[in-house]
Amino acid sequence: MTTRVAILGGTGYTALELLRILLRHPQATISAVTSRTETGAVGDVHPSLRGRLDLRLENLSPSQLADRADVVFCCLPHVASMEVVPQLLDAGLQVIDLSADYRLRDPAVYEAWYGHAHTDATRLASTVYGLPELFADRIPGQSLIANPGCYTSTSILALAPLLKERLIEPGGIIIDAKSGVSGAGRTPKLNILFSECNEALSAYSVGNHRHTPEIEQVLSDATGQAVDVIFTPHLIPMDRGIFATIYASPRGKPDPKTLLEAMRRFYEGRPFVRVIESLPTTKAVSGTNYCDLTVRVVKGRVLVLAVLDNLIKGASGVAVQNFNLLRGYPETSGLIV
Repeated sequence: MTTRVAILGGTGYTALELLRILLRHPQATISAVTSRTETGAVGDVHPSLRGRLDLRLENLSPSQLADRADVVFCCLPHVASMEVVPQLLDAGLQVIDLSADYRLRDPAVYEAWYGHAHTDATRLASTVYGLPELFADRIPGQSLIANPGCYTSTSILALAPLLKERLIEPGGIIIDAKSGVSGAGRTPKLNILFSECNEALSAYSVGNHRHTPEIEQVLSDATGQAVDVIFTPHLIPMDRGIFATIYASPRGKPDPKTLLEAMRRFYEGRPFVRVIESLPTTKAVSGTNYCDLTVRVVKGRVLVLAVLDNLIKGASGVAVQNFNLLRGYPETSGLIV
């Protein structure tokens, strides 16, 4: 018995990765791929899927999707997602939303950071944040899962064990993170043109990046203390990958062995987080659903280094983890290659 799945907003990079994963998923059948702007065969928009998926891009209503699918992966942009998710839920569909529209609990915080009043605000407080390593027990049986972002997943996975065990201070944490260009999406923009971003490293949204309140909210919820971070993202000229170097103040005298053991305990039995002793590299996780973590002590400060693939563990791969938990399938289904 398989589950029928639809991709809402099927033209972007995250949708492509979702399609690739779901095509090899033993319990998933892709039944529809939608687009509001494109028409034609899915393989024409995503040439790597030619001959692998015999579907066309369609502009389907929620009721039409409900006739053809059981679960919808919503890959629409922020703001656009909240306009359609209520209709999908009313039609009886389970929804995994890859936008940021349901990640923040407070509608005032959402409006302040995204510049738009939330039109489905009453649902925010009850929506489960879909980071399985922290909240796997909350996901089964839900109707709506807020899928986390790439920077947030990297930062939260890196910090949660040490904050939970009170090994680092919850304030004054500095997150220096770098992302490949695919993190900016597939829509053409000046700053991601080859001649603009190649051979260049640039910071952006300094002091006001939208992932900041999400990181603070989730870490505070998961560890029971108010967490405060300074988050600075950078664009680096490679296709994919996130590398975060995180600086924190220790509680007591920091010991690298103790810190590593705490991370290993926290992620014991979690299939997609690898706590390693060597320094991580983005190439080691590229194309996979793994997050690699390690920790160092330098001049009395704790440094956590974390990497993942922004399109997979940072988006589509964790979405499939959520799908598996939602439907009662093995968490690794479709994700181990």
